[in-house]
Amino acid sequence: MAFLFQKFQEAVKTLAKSPTFARDPRQLQFETDMNRLFLYTSFNLLGRNASEADAEEIIDMASKASLSEQQKQVQENIHSQLKHFCISMNEILLPDTAKKHEPVSPQSDTATRRSGLSFAVGKSGSPTECPVVPDTRPLKHIELSLRLKDIMGYTLDVKPSQIPHKEAGQGLFLNGEAGAGALIAIYPGVIYSPAYYRYIPGYPRVDVRNPYLITRYDGTVINAQPWGYGGDTREVWDGLTLPEMMPNIQGTEKGSDRFWKVLSKPIEGRQRGNHSEVLERRNPLALAHFANHPAKGMVPNVMICSYDFPLTEKDMRAYVPNISFGNTEEVNMRRFGSFWFKWGNSSSGSDVPVLKTLVLVATRVLNDEEVLLNYRLSNSKRRPAWYAPVDEEEDRRRWS
Repeated sequence: MAFLFQKFQEAVKTLAKSPTFARDPRQLQFETDMNRLFLYTSFNLLGRNASEADAEEIIDMASKASLSEQQKQVQENIHSQLKHFCISMNEILLPDTAKKHEPVSPQSDTATRRSGLSFAVGKSGSPTECPVVPDTRPLKHIELSLRLKDIMGYTLDVKPSQIPHKEAGQGLFLNGEAGAGALIAIYPGVIYSPAYYRYIPGYPRVDVRNPYLITRYDGTVINAQPWGYGGDTREVWDGLTLPEMMPNIQGTEKGSDRFWKVLSKPIEGRQRGNHSEVLERRNPLALAHFANHPAKGMVPNVMICSYDFPLTEKDMRAYVPNISFGNTEEVNMRRFGSFWFKWGNSSSGSDVPVLKTLVLVATRVLNDEEVLLNYRLSNSKRRPAWYAPVDEEEDRRRWS
């Protein structure tokens, strides 16, 4: 497998320089990233019994497939891994299939809290309107995490970072072994489309007190601060509660690109529009927001992958640690320079409603080590002293 992976690494470097990529810098970086993800996740799909011929075929596909074809395959590859994770979690947590959808008595006022939707429409919620929380085994977060490791071969821990500077704070560590192209972690929290930037807590200076913001290429922002470390139950979650947690100082501006310089005056009024969902707060992989940027001389071992989770997958929903802010119908937005505007009709481009999430994908075999993510902070803005660029050109293209 080491020999095959070396071939994939060489293909990643070669295809990234292909003249067939778009000339627009931002689009170029997007296509380069997608090409890498196609290779890595497809390599993972091959498994340990892959032959050299299999590897050569995928490398050839990567050089010929269109961007849309590669995007579709990456989505399928990630979805397949996530489905395997969800099946493993069900094996650990669900007493038996007969009780899978059996409701239990609320154990806290969380289950009866008014949802963001009820606030939006001005009606008082009642317990009968709340989502049903199924019965699960009473395992603590750490117990569930260790059982997942027994099945999947790895889990995640949060502990003091090994990055050699005082601002590193908490770091994310892989406990066990994961192969190249593996889904390592999921970025949890509240999802904001560009139409709802103004509702991000702290707007317009959203990143001043919140180092847990990240953005996708399409402008979608995910705020992981309300998720924190997760919890010890499966419960109704609306993303409105701010947990007590030690700030990850190094994470400041993680992909946020200082939205307060881009956006204008905030709208007065309370936050509203969230939708309550029954989520597994013990999710051992919902910790991507603790991944640190590598110090100078260190190399990242994961990369970001945008993943659109289809909400039609009801059996998997509890293990996707995200909720959307605002309407479930996507508002079509277009970027002009530094600003986003509503454009045309509202449309998701698909008949299947999705959650626009992010996951971290391994770029090599990981074994009992800290998870390191290239933050790619914009080089057109003042960056913190601890930030050592992995690739200045990639940073420039990403935020061009």
